[in-house]
Amino acid sequence: MRIVRLSDVSTREVIKEMQKKLSISAGAETPDTRKKTIEVFGEALSPLESTRRIVNDVRRDGDEAVFRYTRLLDGFALDASTVRVSKEEMAAASRRMPEDFMRAARNAIQRVRRFQEHILNRAPAELTDGGRRLGVKYVAVRRVGAYVPGFSATLPSSVIMNCVPAQVAGVEEVALCTPPRASGEICPEILACCELLGIKEVYRIGGAQAIAALAFGTASVPKVDMVVGPGNIFTTLAKKEVFGDVAIDILAGPSEVLVLADDSARADVVAADILSQAEHAPAAAFLVTPSEELAEAVAAEIERQLAKLPRRDATAKVLEEYALAIVTETMDEAVAVSNDLAPEHLQITTSDNADVVSKMRNAGTVFVGGWTPIAAGDYYAGPSHTLPTGGTAKFFSGLSANDFLRQMSVVEYDETALAEDSDDITTLAESEGLTAHAESVRVRFEKTKRDG
Repeated sequence: MRIVRLSDVSTREVIKEMQKKLSISAGAETPDTRKKTIEVFGEALSPLESTRRIVNDVRRDGDEAVFRYTRLLDGFALDASTVRVSKEEMAAASRRMPEDFMRAARNAIQRVRRFQEHILNRAPAELTDGGRRLGVKYVAVRRVGAYVPGFSATLPSSVIMNCVPAQVAGVEEVALCTPPRASGEICPEILACCELLGIKEVYRIGGAQAIAALAFGTASVPKVDMVVGPGNIFTTLAKKEVFGDVAIDILAGPSEVLVLADDSARADVVAADILSQAEHAPAAAFLVTPSEELAEAVAAEIERQLAKLPRRDATAKVLEEYALAIVTETMDEAVAVSNDLAPEHLQITTSDNADVVSKMRNAGTVFVGGWTPIAAGDYYAGPSHTLPTGGTAKFFSGLSANDFLRQMSVVEYDETALAEDSDDITTLAESEGLTAHAESVRVRFEKTKRDG
């Protein structure tokens, strides 16, 4: 892990360059993506160009495009008879799961459900003012499409973290898409979690074609109203492309971790938290600290722990290309760097955690103290692990049950209240040249005047 000092002239440029690389809009081309686009499209395309082509093809050609891209990108010959996972396959997956997995999944579902119910928006009491009654009504989106990644790692936890909040909000239908293996098989842990949650509509579709199928609908995949879930750069760009045709949650791309720590933190624990997210690959990892000694100890500890990881080669590439240990003069400087980077996962271990947390403005989820590994939030604690990445935590929040609720204002006047407000309403309407607006108020009193 490369160590830089904030006081060095070049460091801020290094950080800016890293932010640019991590930005959702960057969509950086890699040798692997270049090779793949040549194979699939016959020419080298950027991730954005590839995504737009896939999305537009699915919009135009429906199932045919979905099946074609699944064959080209995932290596499975999908058709109308195999696109949807059968009830029997889902039940069989549950039976194959060891009991310790099923127990852990049930417990995680219970934890997430409890937290999401705790934070669910509820309509406040009506505001009454004379003959005016003003309120809000919360109504759940009817049909949601949840995307669960399955390329670099299969993520059954994403079933729980996307679908439980939707269920708590009252969503009637949840359709789930996840990419098939070359054999057509879906990760059995994903199917087992679907079975536990009662999700019966599961499709063997991944990537940008899955997002487009959910957003526009095809002969095999009914259209949804909202698409949620994390994914790689292609699925994230696809969500940007379909926004407006459907609602989306956030732009949740490759994983990020930032550990904010001082010399009270254990180097082995900090290193473990960094590696826990870097192993997603692609990912980004930062340590920001006023302690150069800690930065050096963590870098050494990362090397030691990395050697033991099964995914060490891919993780090592992340640490080489997308990781920095930034040494600051003070903790306040460290906080400012963190707020500027706006990480997906922020882990804070300092001698005064409460003070540091009070100064944080931008992060997906904050994990406080040495006994709060990011993995607790990834799998179990309660908040969803679908979080904003690429600096978008400056204006996005993590997914929750409240994202599935639409707020409708409810306004009711009686005759006396409208009479009291009519002059102001008509004056404002006529100032905008909207005479019919004003007349819609006046006409209500004409019969009253004639009858009087």
